[in-house]
Amino acid sequence: MTPPQNTLRQVTFGIDIGGTNTAFGIVDRDGNCLADDTIPTLAHEPITLFLPRLYDRMRLLWHNVEDRCVLQGIGIGAPSANYYTGTIEQPPNLNWGQVVHLKRIVEEEFAVPVALTNDANAAALGEMLFGAARGMKHFIIITLGTGLGSGIVVNGDVLYGADGFAGELGHTIVDPNGRMCGCGRRGCLETYVSASGIRRTVLSLLAEYTDDSIFRRTEPNAINAADIARAALAGDVIAHRAFEQTGELLGRKLADVIACFSPEAIILFGGLAASGDLILAPTQRAMEENTLHIFKGKTTLLVSSLMNHNAAVLGAAALIWKDLTAATASLTTQKQ
Repeated sequence: MTPPQNTLRQVTFGIDIGGTNTAFGIVDRDGNCLADDTIPTLAHEPITLFLPRLYDRMRLLWHNVEDRCVLQGIGIGAPSANYYTGTIEQPPNLNWGQVVHLKRIVEEEFAVPVALTNDANAAALGEMLFGAARGMKHFIIITLGTGLGSGIVVNGDVLYGADGFAGELGHTIVDPNGRMCGCGRRGCLETYVSASGIRRTVLSLLAEYTDDSIFRRTEPNAINAADIARAALAGDVIAHRAFEQTGELLGRKLADVIACFSPEAIILFGGLAASGDLILAPTQRAMEENTLHIFKGKTTLLVSSLMNHNAAVLGAAALIWKDLTAATASLTTQKQ
């Protein structure tokens, strides 16, 4: 016998679609993740193959809690996602075509409200509700994964801009003649500052310098950010130099961001941020050296406090919880 609706725990699904993996989980209003799972995104596949795989695993996960929970909605963080239109448009690291009406598609599948935004915006909401940015109204989160994303919060609200795409710091130009980016342009920040970017830096340094390195005996395609961090900590000169260059580029760009937004804090999140002081120290140094004098000492550089707490899933869930709360408040106001 199914318990009465009013005794069931209200929960949402949070989904984080990344270039490598897609994480999802069931989250209550207090940010407790009751169950979670991950599938490979398989970015080369069309979305018509991705979605059935995701739906199947979501339903398996739901089966574990359906006797005590009621699903209120689904929040999704994804690259190139537009909160206003509910679409994903020309994602640079996914073979999904020009425009995918993901919000509508998922709502039709599960018959609950769905909210969709850029994965970094979702991470910013998660950090504000459940993490290091609690109590802050002006902060920026930088996600350092396969690419580089950024979520900007001003006066307690995510900044979406006129068209829903504001906050693409990863696609600001570092060098107009630089590395080719998945977006089709050259020299984007994320081609240097990201898990894939630091791998490219290691390969470049191997060609430029003669220092011995473990990566001279490693298949180039097998090099990843976690290996580079371990090598740097073990004294590998090439690996350490790669982190120094990566942090310096990020710090310079963050100094520009501070001049534009004057945030209370900038929070680093994602696989590359997990390397700790290897990335934090050179980033902090370059940020301080390049920050305009009137802003010096006013912005704190932090690492996410949700790194080991399903942060991406919590962020996506925070998006739909925020929408549902706003809808309830609006309905209450109308009744009054």
